[in-house]
Amino acid sequence: MVYRAILPDGDIECDQYEQAEFGVDLFYEGTFVAFVPYTNLIAILDEEAIPGDDRSIA
Repeated sequence: MVYRAILPDGDIECDQYEQAEFGVDLFYEGTFVAFVPYTNLIAILDEEAIPGDDRSIA
């Protein structure tokens, strides 16, 4: 499963995340990628739930 962490200045792709007290730890193939504080996190999206490449709101 692929997730996308949405940040104010971009996004980070990961396949696993863990919630912590002050933010989320992002992992890709078992390797730590980034820590994102909740204050900088807009959303974590499940890529499989988004149909195709159309991410606009209709």
